[in-house]
Amino acid sequence: MTRSAAFLSLALLALPLSAHAAESTASVTKRATVTLVSDTDAVAPGTAYRLGLRFQIADGWHIYSRNPGDAGLPPDLAWTLPAGTTVGDIAWPTPRRLPEGPLMTFGYTKSAMLTLPATGPGPIQLHASWLICNNICVPEEADFNLDLPAGTPASSAEALLFDIAAQTQPRPSPFQARIAPDGTLVVGGAGLKAESVSEAWFIPHLPDLVTPTGKQILDRTADEISLRLPPGEAFRADQPLAGVLVLRDGSGQETALAVTATPGAAAASSSLWRTLGFALLGGLILNLMPCVFPVLAMKAMAIARLSAEARSTARAHAAGYTLGVMLSFAAIGGLVLGLRQAGHAVGWGFQFQSPVFVTAACWVLFAVGLNLSGLFEVGGRLTGSGQGLTLRNGFAGSFFSGVLAVLVATPCTAPFMGVALAAALTAPPVQTMALFLALGLGLALPAALLSVVPGVARLLPRPGKWMDVFKQALAFPMYAASAWLIWVISLQAGPDGVLAAATGLVLVAFAGWTWRVGRNWGAGLALLSIVAAGLVLAAAPVAAPSASAEPQAGERFTMARLGELRAEGKPVFVNMTAAWCVTCLVNERVALATTDVRQAMRQSQVTLLTGDWTRPNPEITTFLRSQGRDGVPLYLFFPPSNRPPVMLSQILTQQSVLDLLATYPYPPR
Repeated sequence: MTRSAAFLSLALLALPLSAHAAESTASVTKRATVTLVSDTDAVAPGTAYRLGLRFQIADGWHIYSRNPGDAGLPPDLAWTLPAGTTVGDIAWPTPRRLPEGPLMTFGYTKSAMLTLPATGPGPIQLHASWLICNNICVPEEADFNLDLPAGTPASSAEALLFDIAAQTQPRPSPFQARIAPDGTLVVGGAGLKAESVSEAWFIPHLPDLVTPTGKQILDRTADEISLRLPPGEAFRADQPLAGVLVLRDGSGQETALAVTATPGAAAASSSLWRTLGFALLGGLILNLMPCVFPVLAMKAMAIARLSAEARSTARAHAAGYTLGVMLSFAAIGGLVLGLRQAGHAVGWGFQFQSPVFVTAACWVLFAVGLNLSGLFEVGGRLTGSGQGLTLRNGFAGSFFSGVLAVLVATPCTAPFMGVALAAALTAPPVQTMALFLALGLGLALPAALLSVVPGVARLLPRPGKWMDVFKQALAFPMYAASAWLIWVISLQAGPDGVLAAATGLVLVAFAGWTWRVGRNWGAGLALLSIVAAGLVLAAAPVAAPSASAEPQAGERFTMARLGELRAEGKPVFVNMTAAWCVTCLVNERVALATTDVRQAMRQSQVTLLTGDWTRPNPEITTFLRSQGRDGVPLYLFFPPSNRPPVMLSQILTQQSVLDLLATYPYPPR
């Protein structure tokens, strides 16, 4: 809006309300004055004119736009019209971004006018309701009446208000816009001076398409801009995206454009390849996580055994391991797509939120430990049946090693996997599967390369008795992982869940023992034990202890509590964690639970809010999505005085937390 237009707007708003038919009787409260106005005093049949619901809002108060953001409600208009009179859709002014604590809302302050095209004379009745907010929100409503007689159209005294209102509305965009599957909005075309755009933000017309509190990252090229939007729960990559794009130049001048972006694969190509690269890197880093170490050690031992065998045997093992990893990631991706299609919000590691899945994983790891300890060997009776069967068994063993690697890896979210996972959980189905497979390739790549690169076998130790000792030693990390999962089950399903899991461990051990000592009858008893374990799993309790239980450290996270603390201007540290997240538990032990950090938090009056994602929690899932994350851990520090939050690394140290707290002292010194 130009300065002259702004001056004219203020002058008109200062005028007393006119009493003729072009303006209704005003609804007046201490929060707002609202009237229904027309740009004409008389209407000729079939002639178009404009109506407007005019808000003059008291200082400090605001109303909401058609997309209110994280909270609020838009104005609602109900018309009663005579025959032959019609009213069209609202032309909304460009909304402002209105932070409210940790939330982001969109609306209007001081003044706003909702304009609508209309035709036909006669008495017009409008019942309008709206929500107006400051520190509190007050619902208001009023009835408005205008009687526009038939006659020669003549501009009313309020007509200038419509010219001013038109300047507050976004103008149709002259540029082409497309939306990528990962949520990147690309705008370009003749006349766009991308280098002059210093800041940009996008507000969709409809809620839940873009996360209001998420960061929108601006990139520029010579002839176009791209804005990486955080997709919301209602975002669909194959649907157009309509909204208001606001461009701000270096001088602070803003231009609002009405944009309808069409889905476009070309806009996402570079972004997709970048995301695939992050997925591959994340899979590689996943090999370094402690929960994957035992499986990698098993694979290294198998490669050492192959050091004297034919290269084709090594390749077969590499192919089996890689296939096991890739198919497992494909299965997880398919499950994610199925749940997403059914309307469920899922995140990385979501399967570990199910006590049934955790129980099954516990039994599998325990069975692997028993196998490493020598209690039983699947396929051992086939030894000596021929070289072909030996190779087949080797391939199968490598395949299931890959499956096991994926099984134990998923709760260990690596630091560089966040971007890839966020894209995978919101992208179209084909791209979602491509990203999951890229994660799998990264996880499988080191072991596969060790198996097929010439010369690696010569660098490995020679086979010998040490390998049997090493194999048995590897059983204990598996037993430790099983014990950890029992603890997770105790948090998810309580004592009954622990009893079911322990019963299954006994049945798994009995199956392994009968498989080894028995002959024909041994296999039958082993099968019966596995069937019994399956029945126990089917009857395992899925109900968890009370979700209202307070966490061991700090207060239980809720959006309401976070909002209260932020409204008071107090510092808040948010810890999003889960019992099945190894990285979370390590960070809490080495960085958050130390005496120095706890003392520093007390001195700075920092409130620690802990969000436990061990079980499904829609509020935590929504909060993670709002920060561009689909998994834990997530650490956010909200400094005092409502300054912007600081996102910490997924790998914490005590010193990094202490340095952060020292940067934002409270009370200010």
